[in-house]
Amino acid sequence: MSDNNMSRIKNKQNNPQRKNKKDKGKKKKSWIKRIFLAFIGLFLLILVAGGSLFAYYASSAPELTDENLLGSFSTDLVDSQGEVFYTLGGQNRDFAEANDYPEVMKDAMTAIEDQNFYKHFGIDPIGIGRAALGYVTNLGKISGGGSTITQQLIKLSVFSTERSDQTLKRKAQEAWLAIKLERQLSKEQILTLYMNKINMSGNVYGIATASEEYYGKPVEELELQEAALFAGMAQAPNRYNPYVNPEEATNRRNTVLNVMRDNGDITAEEAEKAKAIPIEEGLVNRSDSSLNSQMFDSYLVKVLEEVEEKTGLNPATAGLTIQTNIDMDAQQAAFDIANSEEYVNFPDDELQTAISLVDANTGQVKALVGGRKQEGQLLTNRATSTDRPTGSTIKPLTTYGPAIEYNKFSTYHQLVDEKWSYPDGTPLRNYDGKYVGQLSLREALVDSRNIPTARLFAEEVDRADATEFVENVGLDTNLMSKEGGLVNSNAISGTASPLQMASAYSAFSNGGNYTEPYTVSKVITQDGQEIDLTPKTNQAMSDYTAYMITDMLKDVAANYSSSVGIPGVPQAGKTGTTNYTPEQIQEHNLPSDAVPDSWYVGYTSNYSLSVWTGYDKKYEDGHWLSNKDGTRQLPRDIYQALMSKVSEGLDNSDWTKPASVSEVRVEAGSNPAKLPGPNTPESEIVTELFVAGTEPSEVSTSYGEDLTAPTGLSAQYDEDSNEININWNEYTLQDEDEKATYVLSVNGKEVSVEGTEYTVADPDSGTVQITLSVQAYGNTGPAATTSVTVPEPVEEEPEENTEEEPEANPEEPVEEDTGENDEDVEDKPDDPEEDSNDPNNPEDTEDNPSDESDDNSSTPPADNPGTNTNPETEE
Repeated sequence: MSDNNMSRIKNKQNNPQRKNKKDKGKKKKSWIKRIFLAFIGLFLLILVAGGSLFAYYASSAPELTDENLLGSFSTDLVDSQGEVFYTLGGQNRDFAEANDYPEVMKDAMTAIEDQNFYKHFGIDPIGIGRAALGYVTNLGKISGGGSTITQQLIKLSVFSTERSDQTLKRKAQEAWLAIKLERQLSKEQILTLYMNKINMSGNVYGIATASEEYYGKPVEELELQEAALFAGMAQAPNRYNPYVNPEEATNRRNTVLNVMRDNGDITAEEAEKAKAIPIEEGLVNRSDSSLNSQMFDSYLVKVLEEVEEKTGLNPATAGLTIQTNIDMDAQQAAFDIANSEEYVNFPDDELQTAISLVDANTGQVKALVGGRKQEGQLLTNRATSTDRPTGSTIKPLTTYGPAIEYNKFSTYHQLVDEKWSYPDGTPLRNYDGKYVGQLSLREALVDSRNIPTARLFAEEVDRADATEFVENVGLDTNLMSKEGGLVNSNAISGTASPLQMASAYSAFSNGGNYTEPYTVSKVITQDGQEIDLTPKTNQAMSDYTAYMITDMLKDVAANYSSSVGIPGVPQAGKTGTTNYTPEQIQEHNLPSDAVPDSWYVGYTSNYSLSVWTGYDKKYEDGHWLSNKDGTRQLPRDIYQALMSKVSEGLDNSDWTKPASVSEVRVEAGSNPAKLPGPNTPESEIVTELFVAGTEPSEVSTSYGEDLTAPTGLSAQYDEDSNEININWNEYTLQDEDEKATYVLSVNGKEVSVEGTEYTVADPDSGTVQITLSVQAYGNTGPAATTSVTVPEPVEEEPEENTEEEPEANPEEPVEEDTGENDEDVEDKPDDPEEDSNDPNNPEDTEDNPSDESDDNSSTPPADNPGTNTNPETEE
């Protein structure tokens, strides 16, 4: 080796930079090794802990019996009269042997439900791991399955299918029992038990039963497309029911065919040929029993949901007696009204409706119709669906109810209907595109005017109060908007099911008491245990709110009496419609007056009834409602037909006004409310309701106030000046802008005076009668009266002439009469013209009232204790 090479080697060995890199590399490898070992240790720890937990849970797993696997106990449903009207469970289940099922059915089921069925030992470890991970990431809730057919059989036989029951403990127990079952039975036996047990929509259990119900043939004759449909239905039998949802059923069937093709169970050509067959092909008409059960199908759906939710029991297998609240007469009437042309003129079979009838005093659901012209069982229940907006039927709940309950607004409370936009700038219009200006709370609700309602909600009703009110009557505010919670637009529309609306309105009928609607009163288990499911009744609002809302909604019902009126039955209600947006109208070429939804919610003292109508596919040609063809009025027609029926023979009493409400006559247009004045025309007086203690006290003077007689009227005769001086107290009007004048009458002669005194010059002798009235607002009040006596004037006696007159000489001429001879004067006849100038004639003073104007404006003198007054006219 050369010196140069030796030198390079030494340099490398002695190079500190290269040495540091080598040390860092060693440290990095050391840390990676440590992390790897830590992960291995953590994995082993989790494995041990998981195994221990699995063993602990498995040790408490229930026993798996032949009875669990092979059979179930039927459940009886009892109506409100105690009669069994439906039996759920075992009676509609046909058991088939393994060799009865064709291979195509077995292939379809394993392809879509469990592709590794013939390979695993009862559980899918990867699926279990996925479920465990979901349990950790979802805070103790199982989010994903991985269940095998064996596990599903265990679940159907032993456990509940409710999502709330899918805990880690339950999953572990399912897995343990599945492993045990795989050791006891063959794969073929397990698959057969599963296909005999699964629900196939409604009261149909097992594929053998479904084959007869849907296709009218034994299971061994099923064809590829039929087997694929049944295999797909196992996941969601009601959703993929071909009678109810043919489009979704078709898509699900085709998915199964695609999976079978990919697995090699069938060829691509066979798959395409099967997919080309319409889903309706081969389906038989429903049996008479199916038609009979269809009458109460919507009610049945709600009953099963309620029992499972409240008890955790499976009505299809638990052998229960379920005491329902169904009124079979009402249910039959509701079904007939919705499914015939005898009561209502429906335009076509596609138009849908939802009907909910609730006992207003107990909350018991008496009848439900979730749709019309439907086929199948346990179908879509539109009566409990919340996917269609309520329109104006929400107004009493989100806006007017809270305004009365918390703000104590009267039914007269004044609002303004004028051009207005939401706080975010979105414009709002009324149904007629007009504005009416000032109007009352009652007028705004009865005429269903959007703008004053939205302004009331946005500007005067506290959002927290509105939220509390709505939730007190069972509505979910989280459904009201995309954001969750009430928003400004909820003043005029919201989201709630027809059943929720009927129940919420029942609180108005029941004095403010709310009971959650319920179809089941109690459940009796197979061992005799009674489970009471009657909910508690709560005071949702004050009785004054319930009564005042009802009183206003009675006006709505009266306005629509031709369509909802029932003789002898007091009732209240509210209409509601929703609108297409301008963009939707343009995009789908819809008529300008078309609407997608129409509602009517009304109630009596006995029942609350909610009716919705519309189309499921609301953008298709002809699938809208209109005033022109009467389809917008259909909810009212349905309401009248059913409410008339159920009200027969009942005491349909009117609501009694509680002590917390005052009925007050108010002058229309006054703001704030004022009592009518004495001259307010009857046409300008309205009777409205006020919360006791908030009644108006101020009297309106718009048409004049209640005038009274003036006080302090006195009259005094002044002998020196030969005058009567009349005085009175100044009259004060409530309206400071109005000026009072006085009408003075002296011995029947009237004069108008503005001051508080008047002088009569040279009055006639004798008793002088004086009256005085106040004049204001174009009206004259009552008079005060008094009198004064004017003495007779004292006449002077003429002096006698004592001088002796010389005797006249007849021959002397007679001097001309100068008028100075007293006797000649006395003998002269009266001159009427002189009488007319008599200063003592009171008429002279009236001929020239301007001479007294200065006197009338002077300050009245102090009362004279000697004044001759009439005490009855003084206050």
